[in-house]
Amino acid sequence: MNTNTVYDLMVVGGGASGMMAAGKAASLGKKVLLIEKNKTLGEKLKITGGGRCNITNATYDTREMLSNYGDASKFLFSSFSEFGVKETFTFFEGLGLPLVVEARNRAFPKTEKASDVVKVFIKHMKDSGVNILTATKVNKILRDGDRITGVVCDKGTYTADSYILATGGVSHPETGSTGDGFSWLTDLGHKVVSPTPTIVPLKTSNEWGHVISGISMIDVKITFFVNNKKKFSEKGKILFTHFGLSGPLILNLAYKVADLLQEGEVRAMIDMYPSQDTGLLDKKITAIFNENKNKDLKNVLREIVQDGCTLGVKALLGDMDMDKKVNNISYEERRKIVDTLKSLPINIVGLMGLDRAVVADGGIPLSEVDTKTMRSKIISNLFIAGDLLHVNRPSGGYSLQLCWTTGWVAGLNA
Repeated sequence: MNTNTVYDLMVVGGGASGMMAAGKAASLGKKVLLIEKNKTLGEKLKITGGGRCNITNATYDTREMLSNYGDASKFLFSSFSEFGVKETFTFFEGLGLPLVVEARNRAFPKTEKASDVVKVFIKHMKDSGVNILTATKVNKILRDGDRITGVVCDKGTYTADSYILATGGVSHPETGSTGDGFSWLTDLGHKVVSPTPTIVPLKTSNEWGHVISGISMIDVKITFFVNNKKKFSEKGKILFTHFGLSGPLILNLAYKVADLLQEGEVRAMIDMYPSQDTGLLDKKITAIFNENKNKDLKNVLREIVQDGCTLGVKALLGDMDMDKKVNNISYEERRKIVDTLKSLPINIVGLMGLDRAVVADGGIPLSEVDTKTMRSKIISNLFIAGDLLHVNRPSGGYSLQLCWTTGWVAGLNA
C-alpha cells in the first residue's frame, strides 16, 4: 500500500469499535485506512458470547441502559442518544444480519455465529471503500505539539488528517489485545487507569468445590463476607470449575469481590435452598428420609442435593457414614445436613487473571475525552473508542454496545 497517500482518517485496530468507526467514516465519503496487527480482523469478536456474539442488550431506554455503566453513565448519555440500542438493531439488520433477543434481553445474530458479524463488517467496509491493512504492527505514533503527524509501522509510515485508536484493552491477550494502545496513549500525555479484570471467574481454595468441576448449581444464593462481616448477597446460577467459581452471576459480581479482597479475608456461603429457612428444609428432608427409610444415606442424598453436587456435599459432611440407613440418622446428623446445604463454605483467594477475563476495565478516564465526539482533550486530531476507555460494565451485551456506540460516534466526528 502506498505510504505517500495522506488519508482523511486512520483507524488503528480492527476489532468491534475500529471496524464500526472505519465503516462509518468511509460511508460518509472519507478516505480511510484501517490498520490491524493480526492477519485477520475481529479476532476477539469471533469468540464473544461463546462464539455466538452477544451483540447488545435489548434495553431500549437510554437512561435505563446507561444505569449498567456505573459512573460512566453521565459521560455517555450524549453518545448513546445518538447511536444506542435501537440504532444498533437497525444497523445490523440493514447489513442483512437480523438479531434475536434471548433471556436477560441479550441480543444475538439470528445465525448464532460471531463470525457472521465479522463477515458483514468486512463487506460493509469494503463496500464503503475502506483501505484495510492487516498483519501490520504499529511501532510508534509520531506527534507534533497537540497533533499526531503519522504512524510508524513495520511496513512503513502512514499519515492522515485524523486518527482513531481502537486497539482494545488487555482481556483475551491471545486475540492480540495486549495493551499497546495504553502505552501509546500514555506517551501522548493521557493518564491511563491500570487495567484489572472486571468480568472474570473467582479463584477458590475449597477442594469440595473443585471436585464438582463442570457442575452448575441453579437458583442458589451466594453471600459474601469480609473478616466475617456480611457484605452482600446475590441469587442465580453458579458454575463450579477446577479453579473456583464462574458463570454469569459470578462474572458480573467479580468487580465487587475485587473491592472486598482489598479489605481483608473474603469468604462466601452458598445457600442451595434460598427459598426455605432451616426449619422448612429440615421438614422437607425429614419427609424424604421417611419415604426412603431403608435406603443408604449416600443414595438418598441424590434426592436432596442438586444433580452432580453429591460428591462435594459428601466431602463437606466429613466422617458421616454414607452407608448408614436413613432411618438410623440421628437428629444431630440430619441438622448437620440441613446446615451444610444452607451454608456451603467458599474461601475466595482471588480473581483469575486477565487471560481468563471476559472484560477488563482500565484505560482513559472519560474526563479526558469529549464523549459527544470521542475526541481526545489532549491531542486535537485523535479520537478514542471501545475498550481503551475506562468503563466498568457487566456481561450481557453491554461491552459490545459500548464499542458500537463509541466507534460510530468517533467515525462520524473524525
